[in-house]
Amino acid sequence: ADEPGVVRKVWLFSLVLGHSRWLWGRFVASQNLQSVLRCHIAAFAALGGVPEEILYDRMKTAVIGEDEAGVVTYNAALVALLNHYGAVPRACLPYRAKTKGKVERPFRYIRQDFFLARTFRNIDDLNAQFEAWRMKVANPRVHATTRRVVDAAFADEQPSLNPLPAIPYSAVLTVER
Repeated sequence: ADEPGVVRKVWLFSLVLGHSRWLWGRFVASQNLQSVLRCHIAAFAALGGVPEEILYDRMKTAVIGEDEAGVVTYNAALVALLNHYGAVPRACLPYRAKTKGKVERPFRYIRQDFFLARTFRNIDDLNAQFEAWRMKVANPRVHATTRRVVDAAFADEQPSLNPLPAIPYSAVLTVER
């Protein structure tokens, strides 16, 4: 039998800025819409602003479908949140390495650099360790592609983000226990 409160699987929600490659992430117990919305809100707060466009890897909580003409249908609740923050969604093109790689590559980096020989007690401990790694290792590093220090590039990019709205997003989110 499972121990109460023990999470057997975790998922990583990550947001990576396209220009600076500044990384934010949070491990969650569920990929449900509530978790995805909460992660967006927390990511935008950490950024201190909002990108004009957010590229998604066709995750089911973001992309509902696509018609024969290639018109993508997005989850209405996600679109409402993004509208509040002044952002628009964009789905990676299927089988298109150029866009998909930018979304997926950070996960390989995290697997290879963050998870090596690491243990954690619970999801809160995992997120605390990830935040420390993000602040001390991932964002202060010289990025292999841009050849710039990620934090320095973010300092240049951050003023270009849209400002956070005066009133926080107020959709009813269920309480996780």
